[in-house]
Parts: sequence; C-alpha cells; structure tokens
Amino acid sequence: MGQTSPKSLAVAGLLFNAFAWGVCWWPFKQLEAQGLHPLWATALVYAFVFVSIALWLWKTGQRISWRQHPGLWVLLLASGLTNVGFNWAVTVGDVVRVVLLFYLMPAWSVLIAWWLLDEKPSRMALVRLALALTGLFIVLKTPETPWPVPESLADVLALVSGFTFAVTNALLLKLKDTPSASRTLAMFGGGAVMATLAALIGLATGVVHPGQAPVWAWLPYVALLGLSFLLGNLALQYGAARLAAHTTALVMLSEVLFASVSSVMLGASDWESRTLWGGSLILLAALLSVGIPGHRSD
Repeated sequence: MGQTSPKSLAVAGLLFNAFAWGVCWWPFKQLEAQGLHPLWATALVYAFVFVSIALWLWKTGQRISWRQHPGLWVLLLASGLTNVGFNWAVTVGDVVRVVLLFYLMPAWSVLIAWWLLDEKPSRMALVRLALALTGLFIVLKTPETPWPVPESLADVLALVSGFTFAVTNALLLKLKDTPSASRTLAMFGGGAVMATLAALIGLATGVVHPGQAPVWAWLPYVALLGLSFLLGNLALQYGAARLAAHTTALVMLSEVLFASVSSVMLGASDWESRTLWGGSLILLAALLSVGIPGHRSD
C-alpha cells in the first residue's frame, strides 16, 4: 500500500476543521436544551481550550509577550466577538441561513483590507463585493418588509460575526511575524473572555437568563466542543502551512456543505428558495475570492 501524501493529509486536516465548525451547532443546541445559554457554553469551551494551551506553553517553557505584541489584544477582541456571535447565532437561528450570512466575510474583507491594510480594491474585488451584497439583499428581503433588514437576533449575530471574522483574518495577516502559539492563545482567550463579558452584560440587561445550575450532563458536550475546536485549530494550521492559500480557502468552504446537510437532515433548517438563490451569490463571491492558481484573484 502506498503512503498518504502530505498534500492529502493537509486537505484532510482542513476538511476536519470545516466539519468541526460545520456541525458545532448540534452540541450547542443540546446544551441550550439542557439550560446552558450559548454564551456560557462558549465561555466554558474556550476557557477549557485556553487553559490547555497555556499549560502546554508553560510546560514547554514558551512565554507569550503581550507587551511586545500589543496587536494580540486586538486579535483577542475580534476573534472573541466572532466566536460569540457565530456560536450564539447557530444555536438560536436557522443554521443554513446563519452560515450563509456569516460567509459574507469575503465581502467585508474587501472593505477591511482597504481600511486596515491600505489595500485599494481592484475591479474584481468590487465585483465580488457587489455579488455578495446582492445575495445578502435576496436573503434578507421578504414580501412583508420594504427593506432587506435582519429578521432576527440570529441574523444580526451572523452578520456581525462574519464582519469580525474578516477583521480577524486581516489581523492574522498583520501579525504573521508573531509566534503561532501566541495567536492561537489570543484567539481562544478571546472566545472565553468575550463570551463571559457578553453573558454578564446579558444577565444585567435581561437578554440572558441565569439558566439551570451546572449539571454533569453538560460535561460530554463541553469536552466534545473543546476537543473538536482544539484539534480543528491544529489541523487548520497544519493544512494551511502546506497548501496554497487559494486551496485552503476553497476547502474551507466545505463548512457550508457540512452545516447545510447536517442541519436539514436533523430538522434545524429549511431550504427556502430565496435563501438558496441569495446564498448561491454569496458563495459565488466567496469562490471568486479564492482565486486561480498562478493568477491574481484581485
């Protein structure tokens, strides 16, 4: 039997990461059904991963200098808001709709790169932006509403988390010279800190209910999510380091497929015609952002 090629393993790693994120809605919904709000669930999961990484860094003698790399604090904020918004949205909303709105990220990336990285958008980048926003218009516009506005809290959370994810990606590019472990620690720390802050603010304003007292039944789902996200992050770093950027982006779009199929099969989503049409344009914009090997995509 022949050995598996490094490229195949890299693609498999990316697919695992996409699968972990594509089906994470299910354990979050199970936890909510048992009385644990998705914000508290996110705080527990990311605190578990953050502590695991911090202990590993301490054991191996590695030290993270937050003062030397102040951009890590901004990454912590942006990544934390991304995870808070996405995890909350897929728990309380239609999963397919949430994932499609989240994948407006390439459209936001055009505007953020212009602002944060001083990259003036090309004609092709503006075409992608127009396609994505047209798709957004179709998804959000209903016969009952004169304007394409979010229908629910899940819509708002999906849009905001997609935007902050684009900010996170721009920051990762800007912080590419910082140690990889420091970026990973900042991202998981952000999930724990921002989810906790959002939950406390939600409690004070009545948006988040205290819920039930901790029960042992939560533990398997929290452990499953924590382990999946940790392994998924490691798999993403392994795959992204061994494949071209356009290949990584293309494989990661499989998250939409995993989320859509799993949520429809388990009754957490419906495929409405306007969601399919609008979502197709959003995904087309995302595919165009991937680019063609040997050519500039923008």
